This record gives sequence, C-alpha cells and structure tokens, in this order.
Amino acid sequence: MLKAAYYEGKRCVRVWECLAEAPGPDQVQLNVSYCGICGTDLHLFNGNMDHRLRIPQVFGHEMSGTIRAVGDGVRNLRPGDHVTVRPIDSCGNCPACHAGNSHVCQRLKFIGIDAPGALQALWNVPAHTLHRLPDSLPLETGALVEPLAVACHDVRRARLKHGEYVVIQGGGPIGMLIAMVAKQMGAEVIIAEVNPFRLQLARDLGFAAIHPRKEDLVGYVTEWTNTAGADIVFEVSGSAAGAASMSKLARVRGRVVVVAVFTEAPKVDLFQFFWRELELVGTRLYEPQDFEQAIELATSGTLPLERLISKVCCIENVPSALHELESGAEAMKIIVRCAE
Repeated sequence: MLKAAYYEGKRCVRVWECLAEAPGPDQVQLNVSYCGICGTDLHLFNGNMDHRLRIPQVFGHEMSGTIRAVGDGVRNLRPGDHVTVRPIDSCGNCPACHAGNSHVCQRLKFIGIDAPGALQALWNVPAHTLHRLPDSLPLETGALVEPLAVACHDVRRARLKHGEYVVIQGGGPIGMLIAMVAKQMGAEVIIAEVNPFRLQLARDLGFAAIHPRKEDLVGYVTEWTNTAGADIVFEVSGSAAGAASMSKLARVRGRVVVVAVFTEAPKVDLFQFFWRELELVGTRLYEPQDFEQAIELATSGTLPLERLISKVCCIENVPSALHELESGAEAMKIIVRCAE
C-alpha cells in the first residue's frame, strides 16, 4: 500500500494510505523519493499552523522524486524526469507579484502548509513549481536542494563578497548551509551554536565555531576582525539572545540578515544601527535563481551536504522522527524515504 503522513491535530501524526488522484490540467504527479523534515514541520506538528491547514493534511516540502504522469497542458516535462519542487504558489495579481517579488506574494500559498505536502508516495503539484535535477545527483541529496536554496537566497540578499567576515548565529541545518555557501564564495566564517552536537559537527566540517553562552562572542569577533566587526551577521537562531547580540557583532555599515522566524517580537539594540549605520536585511523563502544555484552547488560535489543527513528513515517512522528532532538529540537532518 502506498502511504502518506497525515497531521491530524496538535502532536498527532498518523501514517496511512496515500489517496492518489490523476494530475489535473497544468499539474504533474510525482513519485516522491525522499522528503526532509525541517523546523517548519516541527512548528506544524506542535499545532502552531492549524489555522492554515485542512486537517487531516499531508505535510512536508523538502523533497526529491521522479515524474510519474503529467496533466493536460504540461510541456517540456516527461515521466521519469528527476525533479524537486519549489513549494510556493503565487497569485500573480497582487502588488508584490506585479513588482517582481512573487516569492513574497501577499496571498502566497506555501505547498506543504496551505496545500498538501510531500510526505506521501504520490504527490500532485503545479508544473510551474518543478526544477529538474541532474541524473548524476543522488535523489537522497536532492532532498536538500530546497533548504540549500534558502541558504543561497539568504547569501544573495546579504550581497556577500569574497574575503568578507561572516558570523552565523545558529548552527542548525539552515545556518550550516549558509556557512557552506558563504565559505564556497570565499568568506571567512564563524558559527555560534549552543547545541554540543551541532557545535562539534560545525568544527568537524572545518568551521570556526564557539558556544556563545560559554565564550565571549563579541570579544571573539572583535579580535578576529582586528576590532572592525563582522561584515555580515546572519541571525538564524531565532533566540532572544541572538536578536540582542546581532547588532553588536557587525562593523560600521555592516549588514545584519534576519533569517530566523521569531514567534515573539524580540528586543533589538537599535542604538547600534544608528551608531554604526548598520543595514537590516530581511529574507524569506527563495526565487527560481536560488533553486538553480542550489542544484548547481549540490551537483558540483563541492559542499559536504551528505554530512548533514543524520538518518534516513521510512515513512512509517515520521512520528518518531519528529519527536527525535524536537528532543535536541544528536541529529541534524532526518530524511524520509517516501516510497521504495
């Protein structure tokens, strides 16, 4: 039996039959190979997004797979193609879309929250959301393209240049991917992280990494940059401490890039923005060019993406994988095998 993982209410996920339908016009049906579990899925699991869901609902969006069938009107895609999904569906008519910013559409639908997601064996999606993956890219690694595209978008928004000093607050999957992309572009990178497992993994991957509760992060960055401060600070921790320290780490006219989603408005030292003429940059999701860059980087083999995959599990184990990730266990990224 083909299976799917359904969210049925706060902290309740049940795995049962995948309800497959033929793809409609301009849709593509996918055989989902792998789907990663991310922080957004944990927020959903804890009931924080119920107002956006049609419960019971399949969730998940970091995926790779192959095309099984195409609906009427679909061109240039064929069964057997390896693909990933850029899981956003824009209205095309709002001011943001007309301004060329459809990825932050004012009526944006995020597939996997506002529409059924990828944790199922068969999945129908709009054809325009697909990006082809090279056959040479393992589909297991292909499931990391979506979060890697997030990192590519964050780095692009930061206008990072070769040789710049970069501080990343938060060494989870997105923070680690930002570090990889920034280093690949020639930046000097340090990661601040409080989880011992993630801290050690960052060091094992060749990054300078410190525990900001046990070491003086501001003092370290001051010495590291010869008193100048960091060119770019990526705030990925989503913590009150991270929000409080981010502006203290940046040099004069440095950039502070907010990547994390804050559930409550944090205190921010705006005096430092005035005193140092800092620039605050918001980032959200990605654009097509970020996916294409992510696919290129993933295929090149220059990034140790496979080191971020802590475990590959079958779809029956989605509930236990969610519990494992939120427990703070020694896991970075758990990938779900959705079909044999």
